[in-house]
Amino acid sequence: MFVLVNLKAYPCDPVAVATAAGDVSDETGVRIAVAPQAAHLSAVADTGVETWAQHVSPVEHGSHTGSTLAEAAADAGATGTLLNHSENRLKLADIDGALDAAERADLETVVCANNPDQIGAAAALGPDAVAVEPPELIGTGTPVSKADPDVVTDAVEAAAAVDESVDVLCGAGISTGDDLEAAGELGAKGVLLASGVAKAEDPRAALEDLVAPLS
Repeated sequence: MFVLVNLKAYPCDPVAVATAAGDVSDETGVRIAVAPQAAHLSAVADTGVETWAQHVSPVEHGSHTGSTLAEAAADAGATGTLLNHSENRLKLADIDGALDAAERADLETVVCANNPDQIGAAAALGPDAVAVEPPELIGTGTPVSKADPDVVTDAVEAAAAVDESVDVLCGAGISTGDDLEAAGELGAKGVLLASGVAKAEDPRAALEDLVAPLS
């Protein structure tokens, strides 16, 4: 199981969270990555933890003020990127362009989607993985694996019907080891979470609890 922690724009210490994530990953052997704000990519990557960008733009080098250039994210230490998070939705053509940009920069990709139908469309674009995240459950502490398990199983089936090599991650409301275990039982290959770690009083303890079923 892959654990991808999105720090969003929460008022947390990205280096402290990254250090905790790296330590827990080293101690347990669980793959854990952290996605900080673009301005913090270098600092997070310097901790040694696997580092992901929260977004890259569908652009090449050139006149693109305000864009996040995939090559710049990679130069800062990112090895992967999220795309099309429900808080930063993209048109289908822009997802495709951002995937091309990520490929140029040798970044691994996870495309987020709201439901199984969108998961199938996203998988057809050829990302490394997709993440199903019903937006109404994001940040609630109620995981989709419990609120509506069929969303996860249907997403896994939708992705497999298009491209069996595209993994499915489970997002929205993930915060505990029970949530991670349930996601795995439904066919997910990992989890995408944010507030469960980024807003935790003790991020290390939160991560230890999250990955406990895998130890």
